[in-house]
Amino acid sequence: MSEVKLPEGYKQTEIGVIPQDWDALEMRELTTLMTNGFVGVAKTHYTVSSDGVLYIQGYNVKENSFNFHGIKRVTPSFHIKNSKSCLKTGDVLMVQTGDVGMTTVVPPELENSNCHALIINRFKNKLNPTYFSYYFNSIQGRARLKEIEVGTTMKHINVGSLLSFIVPVPPKPEQTAIATALSDVDNLIQSLEKLIAKKEAIKTGTMQQLLTGKTRLPEFATREDSSVKGFKQTELGQIPEDWEILNLSDLAQVDPENLSSTTPKDYQFEYISLERVDEGKLLGTDTYLFLNAPSRARRILRHNDVLISTVRPNLKSHYIVKNYPSNLICSTGFSVVRSDLGKLIPEFLYQNLFANYINSQIDILITGSNYPAINSRDVRSFKLPLPSIKEQTAIASILSDMDTEIQALQQRLEKTRDIKQGMMQQLLTGKVRLAH
Repeated sequence: MSEVKLPEGYKQTEIGVIPQDWDALEMRELTTLMTNGFVGVAKTHYTVSSDGVLYIQGYNVKENSFNFHGIKRVTPSFHIKNSKSCLKTGDVLMVQTGDVGMTTVVPPELENSNCHALIINRFKNKLNPTYFSYYFNSIQGRARLKEIEVGTTMKHINVGSLLSFIVPVPPKPEQTAIATALSDVDNLIQSLEKLIAKKEAIKTGTMQQLLTGKTRLPEFATREDSSVKGFKQTELGQIPEDWEILNLSDLAQVDPENLSSTTPKDYQFEYISLERVDEGKLLGTDTYLFLNAPSRARRILRHNDVLISTVRPNLKSHYIVKNYPSNLICSTGFSVVRSDLGKLIPEFLYQNLFANYINSQIDILITGSNYPAINSRDVRSFKLPLPSIKEQTAIASILSDMDTEIQALQQRLEKTRDIKQGMMQQLLTGKVRLAH
């Protein structure tokens, strides 16, 4: 059997092909300290006192970052007694039990913190800890860590196994170059996440103002004599004086079309199941013949139909159909609302599904229920504060534009995450080299 020819400048090692000038070394050769954080129960030592010591747990560790929400503090006496769990800036923390292998680097603000059920890796000064954190979090790193997991119900990694774990070690300047390149992409990802959160908060605030009429668009805010329009009291609270309250059944058809039992067995369609919709986003469709389709695959969909999830409706798994094929079918776990376009703009209804008016009605319907669900009769009874068609259109247009902007940012975020994964795959194996 002929040997596989290695690319020029590369060599074969126990962990695969790496560049000639990289090493493949055990963790014991790279660290000055590897130990467990405190593994007992520390709850009796929690404190809210300002002199308490920050106590890092598995749920605080994220991929190359920290979740500071819900972080605990322990008493100084506990900290002193468990000094071996004391953290230093640059320590590489690895989740030992649960999300095994999730790794991050201790930042300066967590210097002298304590920790629970984490493996502390203190690397030698000539090494870059951030590089190793990225390696452990990479697809190849996590896959190899799984090979040394132990346990049946709860997986974990032993320090002894990690000591002999072999990792690829580039020269220090290249470690730093790789860590810097990946950190830059992480910073971009974090900035996009913050921007999306900000845009979503603005959208939520705008919805609550426009859909309740508390804020009116200028062209609808005044009477013919230029005086400002007022409000009136209704069963849903105060609404603008020129709006009305109507049941959805007065404005639309609910579940207007369904596949019958006589549908040809070879009829092929695209199916939207409950699991395929997530807060206005369609995650995909499944192709079926009527012969082997799920029994729930019955509701016929048209352009501008609004899907209202009737199973766990508080999760807001609603959707509006836009530019989809004529053979689109959804689950009977949705109510399909087809607007009378002379009375109700579909996008206006859709936006209301994520605001307070309809959701407060849903909450009342499912309160006290063992299984949170509503039915099509409930959907028909939904009450909607309704402005004129022109105002509905204007409001829906503003909110839809905001949705489009948020979706574009989310797509950019997903693309950036994909780019990062590709970079990790290339840089952490040495397939692509960085100048350093």
